[in-house]
Amino acid sequence: MPPSTRRHRIAVYPGDGIGQEVIDQAIRVLDRVQSLEAGLKLEYTWVPWGVNYHRKHGRVAPADFLDQLRGQDAILLGAVGWPAELPDHVTLAPLVELRQRFDQYACVRPAKLFPGLKSVLASKSGDDIDMVVVRENSEGEYVNNGGRFKVGQPEEFALQTAIHTRRGIERILHFGFQLARTRRHKLTMITKSNAMRYSYVLWDEILDEIAPQYADVATDKQHADAAVMNFVRWPETFDVVVASNLFGDLLTDLGGVLGGGLGLAPSANLNPERSFPSMFEPVHGSAPDIAGKGIANPTAAMLSAAMMLDWLQEPSAAARIRLAIERCLVEGERTPDLGGRLTTSEMGDRILTAMNAA
Repeated sequence: MPPSTRRHRIAVYPGDGIGQEVIDQAIRVLDRVQSLEAGLKLEYTWVPWGVNYHRKHGRVAPADFLDQLRGQDAILLGAVGWPAELPDHVTLAPLVELRQRFDQYACVRPAKLFPGLKSVLASKSGDDIDMVVVRENSEGEYVNNGGRFKVGQPEEFALQTAIHTRRGIERILHFGFQLARTRRHKLTMITKSNAMRYSYVLWDEILDEIAPQYADVATDKQHADAAVMNFVRWPETFDVVVASNLFGDLLTDLGGVLGGGLGLAPSANLNPERSFPSMFEPVHGSAPDIAGKGIANPTAAMLSAAMMLDWLQEPSAAARIRLAIERCLVEGERTPDLGGRLTTSEMGDRILTAMNAA
């Protein structure tokens, strides 16, 4: 009897710049894995939003964009932004709204140095760099709360107020602890309570309350500036790192570089309760300086697609993608950002070939 079909509805949001180029390669990989995994069926809905959409309609996404996405099982995003044409806060607004309205409160960004790649840290190898930063994604510093006053006058000032709630902190810490239990049983929380006596003292207190529930997980906390230093000095001491929206954003760019570069850095924006679709995207952004040159590294987009398959409970399909990528990197198949000469599509070709050889 043939296996039953497992259907997943995927909204494909290529966005701007190299987002369109890397998503094309990620879709090639997803199509190939469908042919290799019996019963797997991915149904794509393409959404052409971003700067090009803004040129025609005066807005980055349609007014009902959330309704269009609500019925999907997952969202695969390329990148958004083109600062020369639109300010980043305009192009990013639908993305931030999507994360908040769909309650994608757990942003998961792994930083792992693949075998065969040389670390930017002279004394470190792939055995030393394998961490996951869990970023609180729904509140904190990125809530639109504040304003500018006396604009254009000598007394002009801006007020931006972060919002940290007990509910938000508790649930991201629980998520982090549960993830640590699937890895090396260590959690580090990022704070700045020595200077920010309200918001991060609250983070500290809630960590103290929750940690005893996870006695099997070694727990510590570090101030954000110390964590930046220790990411570089001792990356091997980190396993799961839980941080606020802003601190998590900053640390994950550093983590991406430690993991071989942003061209290899995937991410997931998860709604752990699965009440809304989750979103998966490479960390690298739209990179207008290399857009259209055919040299963007599609690996981060492919790894984001693998994270999506894991979330959709297709671990075998996800593993096929990761294994093929690892084989290619070990064999020296690389794009220019990693010291190679392959174009974006050639890198895609190599990974497809590696998938067939598995």
